[in-house]
Amino acid sequence: MTQAHEGEQSGPPATEAAETVAVVDVPERSRFEISVNGAPAGFADYSDSEGGAGAQAGVRAFPHTVVHPEFGGRGMSKILIRAALDAARVADLEVLPLCSAVQHFIASNAEYVDLVPEARRAEFDL
Repeated sequence: MTQAHEGEQSGPPATEAAETVAVVDVPERSRFEISVNGAPAGFADYSDSEGGAGAQAGVRAFPHTVVHPEFGGRGMSKILIRAALDAARVADLEVLPLCSAVQHFIASNAEYVDLVPEARRAEFDL
């Protein structure tokens, strides 16, 4: 396991204790996993492949993202997806947002659109 992001916290109400949120890349399972106070909270699956004809970068497709229901509504998917996309950028990978949550995140955060191959952006409404 390699660390992607750790210690990001959502804004809990004043009556709740602060949460420790960690996202790790688990390459042997081809996914990023998010935990809250050490408890599994969800994951984003990925698959890597070589770039297509003329492409210099590899490609990471994100087909599926899950946040467990008990952690829903707390911004966990945004933290998870941001960490996964940041790791793809660091690894110089292009991204295919096959998962609707990843596609929506990229569409809502223009600084990540450049990760999607220009020739495929229209396919994802980007």
